[in-house]
Order: sequence, then structure tokens, then C-alpha cells
Amino acid sequence: LPNFSCIDQLPESPLPDSQLHQSIRHVVLTGGEPLLPREVNELCAMLRQQKFHLTIETAGTIFRELDCDLMSISPKLSNSDPQESRAGEWRMKHQATRHRPVTVRQLMQHYPYQLKFVVDQLDDISEILSYLDLVQPASSAAVMLMPQGIEQAELAAKADWLQSVCDEYGFTFCPRKHIEWFGNRRGT
Repeated sequence: LPNFSCIDQLPESPLPDSQLHQSIRHVVLTGGEPLLPREVNELCAMLRQQKFHLTIETAGTIFRELDCDLMSISPKLSNSDPQESRAGEWRMKHQATRHRPVTVRQLMQHYPYQLKFVVDQLDDISEILSYLDLVQPASSAAVMLMPQGIEQAELAAKADWLQSVCDEYGFTFCPRKHIEWFGNRRGT
């Protein structure tokens, strides 16, 4: 099943006790790809029944009808392609499956959404603009750009020019606060 963003705060039972239920109001299902397992429908129904605000963080390659408050769609750009020397066949599979604008458009039409793109270099912006043309109509206010990187200095350097791009197009700049706060560590 998909990962919970606050896994260390969840009780053993799949539904929180009343005290925990009062302190945690928002659940994000992420992955891997959280829409892959069929059981995600039942999990979403249980969480919504308990009145959680539910966000699904997806790459936008799979469509499922389920109950959620926000579909956070992160289409993978070409900058996500694994290096050929290290990935071999996986690179070709990734390239063949990462680009699903029809599925992204279907998710956008069916759910409240945001589109989040990870940006490595200025050249990525033209790919993002082309992608947005494919999935029209996309609200510029729903588009978030996040710098790619794992070091604070690298993220700060990219933030300088990426914030200007966001201002120019009416997008939202999305910093990688977890790296600023905790460094590049698993579980944050």
C-alpha cells in the first residue's frame, strides 16, 4: 500500500484514536505510485469516512476513481530519465511510461488538482510549457515548480531563477523545505 507521510504518528489500527484524530487532519498518500494497488480505493474511503483531508501524490500515469480532496499530479519530465549508463532497459521503460498527458488531463477533469513539476535547469521550462499545452486547460495558479536537488546550496541557486520564472507565468514556487530542515534523509 502507499506510504503515509506521517507513518510514525499513526497507531497500529488503520484508523486513528480520537486524540490523534484531532491533531492530524491531512493525510497524503504517496509512493512509489499510490494509484497502483487496487486496495487504495478502500483505504481512501476509510480515511474520508474519518473526515481526513486526503491528498493523493501521483505521477499521473494511472487513473482511478476514488474519494480524495486533492490530486497532486507530478508528471515526470525528461530530466527524470535515469542515466543510460546506469539504468539500461529501465531507462527505456521509464521513457515509454512517464509521459501520459491524456491520463493527467483525465485526473484534472475529475478531481481538484495541482500540477507539480521538478525543475533541474532553465531549459526544463519550455518542456513544462509544452506539457501544459497538451493538458489544457490548466490553471496557472495550480502549477507548482520545485527545484531539483539534494544540497541546500544547489536548491538556493536554483530558487533564485526559478522564483522569477514562477512570477513571470503565475506559477507557484514550491521550495524543498524538508531538505532545508532535515537535509537529504529518508523519512522526511
